[in-house]
Amino acid sequence: METAIALIVTIVNKGWGETVLEASMKAGAEGGTILLGRGVGVHEKRTLLGICIEPEKEVVLSVTYPDKKEAILQEIVRAAELDKPGMGIAFVVPIEKVVGVVHLFHAGPQQASRK
Repeated sequence: METAIALIVTIVNKGWGETVLEASMKAGAEGGTILLGRGVGVHEKRTLLGICIEPEKEVVLSVTYPDKKEAILQEIVRAAELDKPGMGIAFVVPIEKVVGVVHLFHAGPQQASRK
């Protein structure tokens, strides 16, 4: 069953969040949120003078309709080079309910079915 809303989560190295956000908007997303984070993967363990360095990450969240998610995801993969090892990861999560995002629902396809 397809939900009414989808969340695309993209985790990239610091400095790539804006690229992801621009790519998602180019493909049809209406906006997004960039969060800062830290993380380490199998290929990212680095040390400096014996001290482990935790790589800084940017997490980009984009809420969209399911009919747009594939185009947005593909543009993110292309722009952020996610098909290359160590560049990041993106995944889609179904969203059951969203509140407080008025602009997303005013012109959206689900509005007519909610009346």
